[in-house]
Amino acid sequence: MTDVAIELVTLTIDDVEVSVPKGTGLVEAAAIAGIEIPVFCYEPRLGPPVGACRMCLCEVAPGPPKPQAACTLTVAEGMVVKTAHTSEMAAESQNATLEFILVNHPLDCPVCDKGGECPLQDLTFRYGPGSTRMTFSKRTYDKPIPISPTIALDRERCILCYRCTRFSESVSEDGQLVARNRGAQSQIATFEDRPYKAPFSGNVIELCPVGALTSTQYRFEGRPWEIQSVPTVCGLCPVGCNVAATTREGKVKRILSRNHPEVDEGWICDKGRFGYPALRAADRVTLPLRRTGGRRFEEVSWDDALDEVERLARAAGGTTVLALSGTETVELAYALSRFVREGLGAHTVVLPEQASPALAGYRQPLSALRDSDAIVVVGDDPVVERAPVVDLWIRAARRHGAKVVTVGPAGRVQTKPRAYTGVEKKIADELGDARRVALVWSGPGGQGGAEPAALARALGERVHAVYDLPSAPNARAVADAWEVAGEGESKPERIGLLIVSGDEIGRESRLRELASRADAVVAIGMFAEELRPLADVVLPATSYLERDGTMVNLEGRVQRLRRAVMPPCPDELAWTAKLAERFGVQLDREARGVFAELSPKLYAGVPATEVGERGVLGPEGEAPEPGKKKAEAKTKVAGGGPLRLTSYRALFSGPLVERVPELRFQRPEHVVELAAADASVRGIENGDVVRVSSNGTSVDLRARVNRRLVTGVVRAAAEHVQGLEAGVEVTKL
Repeated sequence: MTDVAIELVTLTIDDVEVSVPKGTGLVEAAAIAGIEIPVFCYEPRLGPPVGACRMCLCEVAPGPPKPQAACTLTVAEGMVVKTAHTSEMAAESQNATLEFILVNHPLDCPVCDKGGECPLQDLTFRYGPGSTRMTFSKRTYDKPIPISPTIALDRERCILCYRCTRFSESVSEDGQLVARNRGAQSQIATFEDRPYKAPFSGNVIELCPVGALTSTQYRFEGRPWEIQSVPTVCGLCPVGCNVAATTREGKVKRILSRNHPEVDEGWICDKGRFGYPALRAADRVTLPLRRTGGRRFEEVSWDDALDEVERLARAAGGTTVLALSGTETVELAYALSRFVREGLGAHTVVLPEQASPALAGYRQPLSALRDSDAIVVVGDDPVVERAPVVDLWIRAARRHGAKVVTVGPAGRVQTKPRAYTGVEKKIADELGDARRVALVWSGPGGQGGAEPAALARALGERVHAVYDLPSAPNARAVADAWEVAGEGESKPERIGLLIVSGDEIGRESRLRELASRADAVVAIGMFAEELRPLADVVLPATSYLERDGTMVNLEGRVQRLRRAVMPPCPDELAWTAKLAERFGVQLDREARGVFAELSPKLYAGVPATEVGERGVLGPEGEAPEPGKKKAEAKTKVAGGGPLRLTSYRALFSGPLVERVPELRFQRPEHVVELAAADASVRGIENGDVVRVSSNGTSVDLRARVNRRLVTGVVRAAAEHVQGLEAGVEVTKL
């Protein structure tokens, strides 16, 4: 690798000489020199600056004899800059800017949710006038305006910095937040006053430099001097966004982003931001439950519950089956696996994903997506539903000029569901002469990384990064933990005991089938209503916000979970260790001790203390030979016959979303997507109510014609088509 020479530019800021790379913005150059240039509208993650607030006015030479907006300028050789610290002109300009901003701004800091952590408040103290010259009444509006169930708008506080509208337009690209009217009548609103329904809408709350956009969940819930902030990682999807949990009096009150430039760039989805109230759900399990007959359960003590589980486990022995959901920490998955393997002599497991060693040679941080010349997105599932922030990285790459090639039922390169092989030539033709190509595999099923690795090899050396999006937050690390916890595999003819971790037992068809065959079922989960129908014993579980431990995101980055609040029940590691001890298996009861045991087996002996707040991205390895090709699924289409149903797990679905009223409006619409040709044959138009049926089971949904969907395929959210098989009939009602 050859070093690239960086051209430096030398300039003077407030009599301090500084050299920075050519093209650096003046605001960043000042920060490098240790000098603050105050800003409101400026935010480099939103794209080019717009100079809207005028707070950054400075005296710049050479240049016109008037203040200039520093955020819109880049450095030049010999430039001399004077900020408000050394220039009377700049100081007077910033004072006047703040006076103008405050003309109609309400003086309600004591009751404003932004009070104590407000940039406007801070800069007014440092740069603003000490008193007001205004004697007229301030302008007022109705407040708060609910622009969505999660976001409230106090319009009179808005300073028109346009951060929120720029995020909506240029980052999430949903286009739902707009500025309407002109001049003194300008105001922020949603498009046609519709609710702001978008997967990343909550980011505008953090972007707002005043208290104009606030969280309905956090409104009047805390003040900066009475809260604590705990750095941790979101455990609701495979991205592993870095977040900070705000707590007060032992309860989580809000979730904020914690910018990791390689993972999330400071953005988080609404599920991660607003999902925490599920911790206080009405049906939260806090004590063990035991079935007493029929659908009746009774609360029992922990000693009685463990006695019952021990009895069932001893009776089942080697016929025990462990089902892991992929939401467990690495430590918990390892502890449960060791208990089942060593204590019970059982070696049968149900995993959400296979481990993916095949992709070690293509490991890169997510930020590498933005720097790619082209991105190939392969799979049936929309990326935003599996790993939402990955969708933002892909959009950022497109804005930087990258070509995005989609492969799948609704792709630019069209294939049948799960039939992604044999199209390498078409993909290569679409890529043209792109040199740095990233591959995003959006399932279902990458055969432990073999299929994505095979496609990457077929596309050649220009593929520099591959991201296989798991179906669960910690899916592949859980699979790794099972592998290193012991040796041997088995498939018992009968299931004496099924141990299920997670709340999806009633929603996963394969788990329901296993539970129906099992003599007894022990379920470990958070919500009683999800577990009671199939479980004989229910053991309480903790949330990711209540755990210490580690999780591994889709990059292969080991990241640390920190307990934000104490759970209403014992930690799973504690009672697992206590139960395992009865079977002669010694387990550490603390996450750090378990990690010390498994780290040499999985993570090259990295100690927990080195994982830190940024995580550790695993080393690159050799990419193995491509695996066997998968046969393409064939579907009859002609004459309006059966169609191939493909479903995806929607981001805003599942037990957690259902227990957060503010998130329910984000749940997927009751629609089924059809290709234009299939809709035409059946006389179906956009918006028609149709019946989707197979083997005596049917569901009525509204039709949506997707002109990019491959012929012979229909697509819908999994929660709307439960019980339907792959081949379905679609008829207009």
